[in-house]
Amino acid sequence: MKHLKYYVYCLLFMMMSCTESENKLQAAVFETSAKGNQLTKINEFQKSDIKVNIRLKPEQTFQTITGFGGAFTESSAYLLNKLSKENRDTILRAYFAKEGARYSLTRTHMNSCDFSLSNYSYSPVEGDKNLEHFTIEEDMDDLIPVIKDASAISEDGFKIFASPWSAAPWMKDNNSWVGGKLLPEYYDTWALFFSKYLDAYKAEGIDIWGFTVENEPHGNGNNWESMHFSPKEMTDFVQFHLGPKLEHDGYGDKIILGYDQNRAGLKEWVDEMYRDEASSKYFDGTAIHWYESTYDYFPEALQYAHNKAPEKLLIETEGCVDSEVPKWKDDAWYWSKEATDWGWDWASEEEKHLHPKYAPVNRYARDIIGCLNNWVDGWVDWNMVLDRQGGPNWFENWCVAPVIVDPDADEVYFTPIYYTMAHFSKYIRPGAKIIGLENSDEELMVTAAQNPDGSIVVVTFNETETPKSINLSMHGKVKEFAIDAKAIQTIVISN
Repeated sequence: MKHLKYYVYCLLFMMMSCTESENKLQAAVFETSAKGNQLTKINEFQKSDIKVNIRLKPEQTFQTITGFGGAFTESSAYLLNKLSKENRDTILRAYFAKEGARYSLTRTHMNSCDFSLSNYSYSPVEGDKNLEHFTIEEDMDDLIPVIKDASAISEDGFKIFASPWSAAPWMKDNNSWVGGKLLPEYYDTWALFFSKYLDAYKAEGIDIWGFTVENEPHGNGNNWESMHFSPKEMTDFVQFHLGPKLEHDGYGDKIILGYDQNRAGLKEWVDEMYRDEASSKYFDGTAIHWYESTYDYFPEALQYAHNKAPEKLLIETEGCVDSEVPKWKDDAWYWSKEATDWGWDWASEEEKHLHPKYAPVNRYARDIIGCLNNWVDGWVDWNMVLDRQGGPNWFENWCVAPVIVDPDADEVYFTPIYYTMAHFSKYIRPGAKIIGLENSDEELMVTAAQNPDGSIVVVTFNETETPKSINLSMHGKVKEFAIDAKAIQTIVISN
């Protein structure tokens, strides 16, 4: 009888354990925090009095993800090539290898930009309307070798799109690198320029996915390379010149993204870009930047752009902590509200409130989650690598990058921004779909996606000074864990 009772007890215990196991979500939690975690897998959690309920709704789907990544600039490539082979490889693997951030969407510049070592153009000969002297020689030493090596490291591959900052001065009405407009007589030449660029990079074994038509068509305050377009001028250029030229030359499959500047200006641009079927035909989507504010991700503008053209792409093509010298090996700075941006110093009084001091990690995590929850399908950082000054930059327009190097000492610093980017790029893969969720805590930012392999990824960001306990549920199954104060987490739910 005693043995029977023991048997029944064991059976009940096994049934209860089995039921409990069946009700648990199988999930791994990775955290980056102000306390020092760096994409660290967390197995033990401190409970908090603040409890958050998150319910996932995978049956509710939104946009399909194009990718996450950063930009290949001449400045970054030059620095990488000044490092030892060991450190150069370490950085490229950290960005592109399977064990790294697995960047899947990248950008580069056509002709020079502020993060070049000097002003240069692929069309150096004045009056060369047929671009018989077109050359990418300037890219051969640094930019192209780095792109090739990144491609060799990436197992999944990555998309790369290119953006011009300015045509050569001889094509412009002010004959200058800075400001001015493309002369109408060179519209066809400029369209040919894009096609020639595709040919030249293809000859180097680099397949360009597409373009933004012009980086920051409103200009940049007449500081570094720029070329101005109105919404109508850009749309006309694409509809009557660039689109047809790419089609004619066998490049009709290349992506064309319009606009490529701050979100507050989205309405007037998408209204013009998608003014009718004839213009919409050539635009595959809209490119945006984040410099309008250090904290506001402009959800209303993003919703408007999506609703205007629901089937088109909406990609964040540039963002960085700008006008700031990075702090060398000081993780705490990236988590503290000490950083400024251009607006802190130079914004008008009525716009000053949009540019408070704000922690760099907060800015990235808040913006990426806010974008993903408002139809943005791709998010691309600016320079992948900069030096301790925040350059090199011919205009001395210093910025911060996720990886900072000291080329003279051959030292590398992976900032908390690198790990913040990896929370998204490593786990949310191209082809994933953003899914619905319910979140009981307005202070905790949350987004979720289902990958093509069926795994579900949840990213949470706790900007507050207080840890929070989380009850994550889906289809009746639950995962209980906690997020630390000032922390970002990625939760990967396996099939």
